[in-house]
Amino acid sequence: MRIGLAGVGRIGAFHTETLKALDDVDELVVTDADVAVGRGVAERLGVGWADTPQELLGLGLDGFVVAAATNAHASLLRAGLEAGVPTFCEKPVAGTLAESIELAKLAASVDVPVHVGFQRRFDAGYQRAAEVVRTGALGFLHTLRAVTGDEAPPHAAYIPTSGGIFRDCNVHDFDIIRFVTGHEVVSVFATGSNRGEAFFGQAGDVDTAAAVLTLDDGTLAQVSSTRYNGAGHDVRLEVVGSAGSVAVGLDDSLALTSAEPGVTFPPGPVHHSFMDRFLPAYRAELTAFADVARGLRPSPCTVADALEAFRVAEACDVSRREGRVVRLDEVESL
Repeated sequence: MRIGLAGVGRIGAFHTETLKALDDVDELVVTDADVAVGRGVAERLGVGWADTPQELLGLGLDGFVVAAATNAHASLLRAGLEAGVPTFCEKPVAGTLAESIELAKLAASVDVPVHVGFQRRFDAGYQRAAEVVRTGALGFLHTLRAVTGDEAPPHAAYIPTSGGIFRDCNVHDFDIIRFVTGHEVVSVFATGSNRGEAFFGQAGDVDTAAAVLTLDDGTLAQVSSTRYNGAGHDVRLEVVGSAGSVAVGLDDSLALTSAEPGVTFPPGPVHHSFMDRFLPAYRAELTAFADVARGLRPSPCTVADALEAFRVAEACDVSRREGRVVRLDEVESL
């Protein structure tokens, strides 16, 4: 297979190394908006180089990976679809709800598979949780508790283009709640605060957020996030039912210290970034994309899936700003 990749920043360079290691990938060619930096990464990693995305898509690719900056996702995904090349796109597919809807409509109108990069769907713990829920072993679900905590905040320049904490950070929680439960969110109530750097508030964002989601079967999901989890990178999900419960992320790397006397769990070491925490999941999702590109399986996360998670994030942002419950039927959809 010949794979093209656009964007060789931190996640793009990581994806390049992952793709190089796949047996099905015979040739890998990359491009980047910063030609000097991009060429350097291509040379360091020993892959081909194209000056522009248009040149890259003209090479007869079997698959196209979009790992560029968020504000370039929509145009690159559209280019991949128009070129008829199976495309993997990091989340979000677009920076706005309107453009996300437009892309979902475009993707539905063409026979070109798109795989959106919600890597938690490929994490062993989340997959096990979804399997247990499907068996009915937990009885009826009534509560989910999702946590996403970054060890340290991103650079100030990133925040104004991030879309805000719900679209940038908690959108992963929103997607995985749909994946694990098989149910849709019908309403949200969200809030947020700023205790850290001023640049969050200056961009209209918050550094810490919380939301309560009501699912279509009455299950409640509590979602919290922060840019300041100094103990380490912390991503967890508790799924509680009438007959049992399961938890994702309660392993030796848990970034919590027990206050109970004599308790030594967890022994560590903790994770320090999302790439560290989800390294096996990232590898698994790109392996899956190779299968998607070869026509061996359908997309495990479509643009329509990404749109639903984005709509929940949109509703949470409105709720935080307006201080009220927001129903999902208030948010535009397909």
